[in-house]
Amino acid sequence: MNSGVFPEEVILQILARLPVKSVFRSKCVCTLWYKLCSDKYFVRLYNQVWVKKPVVLIEVTDSLECKSSLICVDNLRGVSELSLDFLKDRVKVRASCNGLLCCSSIPDKGVYYVINPETREYRLLPKSRERPVTRFYPDGEATLIGLACDLSGQKYNVVLAGNHRCFGQRPEKMFICLVFDSESNKWRKFVSLQDEQFTHMNKNQVVFLNGSLHWLTASCSCVLALDLDGEVWKKIKLPDEVGYGSGNRVYLLDYDGCLSVIQISDALMNIWVLKDYEMGEWNLVDRVSLQCIRGLVPGVFPISQTGEYVFFATYKQVLVYRRNGGVWKEMYSVKGSFTLPLWFSAHAFRRSLFSCH
Repeated sequence: MNSGVFPEEVILQILARLPVKSVFRSKCVCTLWYKLCSDKYFVRLYNQVWVKKPVVLIEVTDSLECKSSLICVDNLRGVSELSLDFLKDRVKVRASCNGLLCCSSIPDKGVYYVINPETREYRLLPKSRERPVTRFYPDGEATLIGLACDLSGQKYNVVLAGNHRCFGQRPEKMFICLVFDSESNKWRKFVSLQDEQFTHMNKNQVVFLNGSLHWLTASCSCVLALDLDGEVWKKIKLPDEVGYGSGNRVYLLDYDGCLSVIQISDALMNIWVLKDYEMGEWNLVDRVSLQCIRGLVPGVFPISQTGEYVFFATYKQVLVYRRNGGVWKEMYSVKGSFTLPLWFSAHAFRRSLFSCH
């Protein structure tokens, strides 16, 4: 069908490349555009376009007003701000996946939301346990929090996993895993044995692909993967050349739909990609000199990447490294006082029209 000057497919392709706010404004142009933007085909098209354009999302807390805002740093569109005031609660971002965020309430422990900060939709998750987490009842505290959003199936899972711990005792090896299913609106539980430890950055950098959530262990001995369908934990061996310690730091990221580890030393950054997921075959795809930012190297942390660029967070800056030209650029800098380093609250993020409901 031809609608005036352009065919509908051309209009869809143009609209699919607009920011979310512009898409909502476009719905008010005419009845045809409203129908086009509301169609499931358009939603899938929009998500497919923007999933290839990861950005960095940073939580910035106003200590005076006791509220958080989200700073979105985009390689192409620059810096913008997203508000979470529609939640009517103070929250902390715990995980990010394909346009959705999993947030935990700061004043109410055990309360979780799944939100789309672009569309301002949110969903309050049912309680995962009858008895709230306190120092007297700490069993099964969430060490790992993951969010798995399936764009093709338009469904998602939230994972809370932690070691069982009785009051006054150290955590046991019994690993309790709770999985929320968006379709059934229920939690399911299974127990396994795990004795791995995780740093703060390991917990933040969870990667969802191939139906599994992936975390890097603190020892950097392996990647711990949770198969959501089979409810099975498995370990993925890292490249032999990747070692932790002696000035090396290792991080887990997504790389255009593949699992990737970035190894940073005093002078070099090596980027590895898991090309064959089943066989565990890693390829070294890039080696970058860090001489241009050598003064920042001890406090620089990779947050998000594609085949074209890598985003980094430092104490007060967000940097981007453009791989084609080998150029570094500052994208964002905190003004005024800020207590926590930016990398402490930085997350990889992708814009989408993914619905929480």
